[in-house]
Amino acid sequence: MRRHRNIKIVATLGPSSSDYATIRALFEAGADVFRLNMSHGDHDDHKARHDIIRKIEEDTGRPIAILADLQGPKLRVGVFAGGEHELEIGQAFRFDLDETEGDGTRVQLPHPEIFAALEPGSELLVNDGKIRLKVEECGEDFANCTVTVGGAISNRKGVNVPDVVLPLAALSDKDRSDLEFACELGVDWLALSFVQRPEDVLEARRLARGRAAVLSKIEKPAAVRSFPDILQVSDGIMVARGDLGVELPVQSVPPIQKRLVRQCRAAAKPVIVATQMLESMIESPVPTRAEVSDVANAIYEGADAVMLSAESAAGDYPVEAVTTMDDVARSVESDPNYREVIEASRRADRNTVADGIVAAAREIAETTDISAICAHTQSGTTVSLVARERPRVPILALSPIPTVLRRLCLTWGTHCVSTVPLSRFREAVISGVQIAREFGFANETQQIVITAGVPFNVAGTTNILRVATCDEDLINRSEAE
Repeated sequence: MRRHRNIKIVATLGPSSSDYATIRALFEAGADVFRLNMSHGDHDDHKARHDIIRKIEEDTGRPIAILADLQGPKLRVGVFAGGEHELEIGQAFRFDLDETEGDGTRVQLPHPEIFAALEPGSELLVNDGKIRLKVEECGEDFANCTVTVGGAISNRKGVNVPDVVLPLAALSDKDRSDLEFACELGVDWLALSFVQRPEDVLEARRLARGRAAVLSKIEKPAAVRSFPDILQVSDGIMVARGDLGVELPVQSVPPIQKRLVRQCRAAAKPVIVATQMLESMIESPVPTRAEVSDVANAIYEGADAVMLSAESAAGDYPVEAVTTMDDVARSVESDPNYREVIEASRRADRNTVADGIVAAAREIAETTDISAICAHTQSGTTVSLVARERPRVPILALSPIPTVLRRLCLTWGTHCVSTVPLSRFREAVISGVQIAREFGFANETQQIVITAGVPFNVAGTTNILRVATCDEDLINRSEAE
């Protein structure tokens, strides 16, 4: 099954998409990666969905990536007598550690770490920023505030603290348990929530021990400020615009999104644009025009993937949502302006032999009649470098290692195919030609570019490039030998 687009689609699974038939339909409609949201459901639910995905992978013969999204610490207020109270602009309100039920003047905030980080002038946001308070005075167990945006405050609403770095680890006890479960299950990617600093990512990598790639969710201002360092220690990035839009002025999110996408692309690391992409399709079979433009914008920016959350997990039209994303992607990528935008944003920072090889592969593909670039890889690095170039032709990612192929399902433009282990470059050429023809990327008169590394089966040795014609004689000679 060949995708006729480059950007990948991530679909979250949930109550609306838990059985084989629906998940298979999502895959056939265009989902390349399935997200297991560890904030909802238990381990048995996630294992059942994981097993279904692997069965679909077996039935279709196509690698499929699975991403487990860790919940992260949840900061919430306590409970109120009567359940809810109205806060007025300008009134005083206090947060403290007292477990007594709250009222219209105070409530428990059972997070001493927040009080330790607050300063006068800091802002506290409640219920996704619908209520805003400015800290006037604070100590180790309290914060006296003034309400700047009022509204109804009720039991256990979430709290955001946008302008300070909280002394909290990105991994809660639940996250550690979920991480170990997901790694043992065999997921391909771990999405790490509440990232504030590179040390948060390093801790997750230490616990994962290479069993899954680590993707950092950028959802806090501190992560935006530390992004270059976070990117360096991450395998991938998710631009989680929901929380970013709560903790930062909403008008700042689009330029941040563009900047992060470009930095990820320059680093040859996959980046997902996420949150509210087709939100109306939770209840409607068609999206709004603004949502379509939002998805299209991420595609024009060169993101590796766009993501559906509640649309595919709990919505009424999960398959239609994936189909819509696929349709938008095909339309955008067929626009001549798309290539102009993508190529204008290409960065030419190349410092290694592998950088030069993949750049040459892209140049050859653009200046001659090349049908595909076949990249043999042990670690996925070569394919990631090819994808960074955003070539005009498809990328065939060839590897004998299933985990490598699955992780590459998140990378722009890749069609991942399993091969046998190779020992000579001639075998790599034959394998590339056979696969290109078998999957319809080239016919017997067309040419492909093949990249590989010698010695074989060693990661990071990309050093050979060849142009090969996909004729029968080459294949027949190899079989005769």
